[in-house]
Amino acid sequence: MLEKITQIFKVKELRKKIIFILALLVVFRIAANVPLPGVDTSQLKSFFDSNQLFGMMNMFSGGGLSNISIVLLGVGPYITASIIMQLLTMIFPQLEKLQKEEGEAGRQKFNMWTRWGTVPLAGLQTFAMINLLRSQQVLGDLSGVDMTVILIVATAGTIFLMWLGELITEKGIGNGVSLIIFAGIVASLPSAITRIATTFDSTEFFSYFMFVVVGFITIAGVVMVNEGQRNIPVSYAKRIRGSKSYGGTSTHLPLRVNQAGVIPIIFAISIMLFPGVVASFFANSANQGVASTAQFIATLFQNQWFYGIAYFLMVVLFTYFYTAVIFDPNKISNNLQKQGGYIPGVRPGATTSEFLARIINRITLSGSIFLGTIAVLPLVVQGITGIGALTIGGTSILIAVSVVIEMVKQVESQLVMRDYEGF
Repeated sequence: MLEKITQIFKVKELRKKIIFILALLVVFRIAANVPLPGVDTSQLKSFFDSNQLFGMMNMFSGGGLSNISIVLLGVGPYITASIIMQLLTMIFPQLEKLQKEEGEAGRQKFNMWTRWGTVPLAGLQTFAMINLLRSQQVLGDLSGVDMTVILIVATAGTIFLMWLGELITEKGIGNGVSLIIFAGIVASLPSAITRIATTFDSTEFFSYFMFVVVGFITIAGVVMVNEGQRNIPVSYAKRIRGSKSYGGTSTHLPLRVNQAGVIPIIFAISIMLFPGVVASFFANSANQGVASTAQFIATLFQNQWFYGIAYFLMVVLFTYFYTAVIFDPNKISNNLQKQGGYIPGVRPGATTSEFLARIINRITLSGSIFLGTIAVLPLVVQGITGIGALTIGGTSILIAVSVVIEMVKQVESQLVMRDYEGF
């Protein structure tokens, strides 16, 4: 391992990229610890300790929410805007054409619209969050000017993190948004370990043992799903031009079990958090009907059975959804046909497209069910042991392991391009 790290830092360009990304993550952590004015820290701590939902929101903000910092929403609005734009591609074919068929210019325009959509979402979510925190006495009374300043600063903080994430993505070593969430998870580890050490109770040894077992099972499961793939054999017809022959070779088309990576988990949790946040905001409404409905929704999402089933279904749904976005059987079939390639025993064209769609649906089914099972496994163990931290820990492990695997692959590919041996 030490030799591999040495190889990484031998490549000047790769070394600069890694140092640059680390510097951006340090900037993010500094911003996550700059609090907004007027926060009651003692009330804030008890609020987060008693509310599992906001503990998960804090994870997605990279720790900025627990400090009510200038980046309290993290990259949450950007993720929400991305989900909305991806959903719109299924409704409006023009958007799908823009994203997939118009090349780099089309993708840049699509990303620009996503960024513009992030701005109003960040403002609305900040307004809702500030009012919710005020109702819980975490924030004191705010004047109109104070509220306006907080809205502007918090929205600007989200845009700033979105910019940092895109800068990180441009360096080609992992997804910037995922790395920001990963940095927040890693930053919370020291305090989590300290909390466990100070509250350790030998009579609950079985609970702690189950926590470790679930952690290892989750890590092994995520690695297995992310690394699993089915190789589809592809042959190329021999072509003779003059005195030279081309093609006549056989290779394979790798279809990953989990084409979507960690994105389904991020999307699923973003959607799962939304009803609870809205319900919490309207729980203290003066209108009795609105307050009762909000309380019912909040109670429903606190039910472990309902939450677990809904979370599982969301992970499965978004795995299929995002796979459909990034994997187009028709396009792959057309490319194979243009290059003189074919799958043995399968006719080129529409038949090949149908064959690939059937295969990807089957392997995505197994991958999505496995990923959903790993996602809700901590909830099952929580029901057995009674340790609420397991739910957050399981989701954190899912994201952290997937991000690390993706980073290792990106670094390895850059080493191979420069004639260094990979990991």
